[in-house]
Amino acid sequence: MKFAEDHNDAQFKITGYDAQGIYINGRLFERSVLLSPMHIIDDWQPEILAELEAEHLDSFYTLKPEVIILGTGAKQIFPPAEILRRLTQEKIGFEIMDTQAACRTFNIIMAEGRNVVAGFFIS
Repeated sequence: MKFAEDHNDAQFKITGYDAQGIYINGRLFERSVLLSPMHIIDDWQPEILAELEAEHLDSFYTLKPEVIILGTGAKQIFPPAEILRRLTQEKIGFEIMDTQAACRTFNIIMAEGRNVVAGFFIS
């Protein structure tokens, strides 16, 4: 699925998503990635959702998000209670959804000029 271009001054934009991965500025990412409009962490750990631990969320918070999105792969899967508890404690809005929906939502929130930080899992 390709995404329409928008015209804000974000440095990184999701330009597509398919079964292979996420396209950011036209470049394919085939493993987990952390993204904000101005930052990309393409070696973000964990590689799969099952490896996600509360300390992995620190990478989100260093980017000062207004909203956090977690794209969980082909299906929406809620992480363990420890992760949800940590997200709730920070008092920052968050959404958990399948990665395709997370890509669309990221672009919408980014187009509003908000600092959205998203962690995407491919599978």
